[in-house]
Amino acid sequence: MTLIQLASLFEENKMWLVTASGLDKDALHIYFGLALFLAVRLIWRREGGWLIAWCAVFAMACGGEWLDRTAEVSRAAVQPDAAHWHDIWNTLFWPTVLLAVGRWLQPRKGGAPAPDGPSGEDAERRLEQA
Repeated sequence: MTLIQLASLFEENKMWLVTASGLDKDALHIYFGLALFLAVRLIWRREGGWLIAWCAVFAMACGGEWLDRTAEVSRAAVQPDAAHWHDIWNTLFWPTVLLAVGRWLQPRKGGAPAPDGPSGEDAERRLEQA
């Protein structure tokens, strides 16, 4: 399969998905970016998972736009660069937000006390004794 054929197949499948879902392309970019980010983050739970998930979305967004551009060149209907950048930023927006706040979503290394650990009543008693 040549690059032109691959790009055309990608374009056909994307158009089918737009038609079948009833969503526009911008919404699909958001959903696919967020879905890939969460899937990679759930698979890669170790340290650095937030960044790896973001990089996966970045690679998907750039690869998809590259295929779009290739299909456009083959049809001699090239969109302006701003349209492609819009799609990339649209895809990366929520994964970037999650990457930025991810450190606060991560459980602490010490973790919360075990279920059989000190309760609120124990803490209250210690406060009264102090």
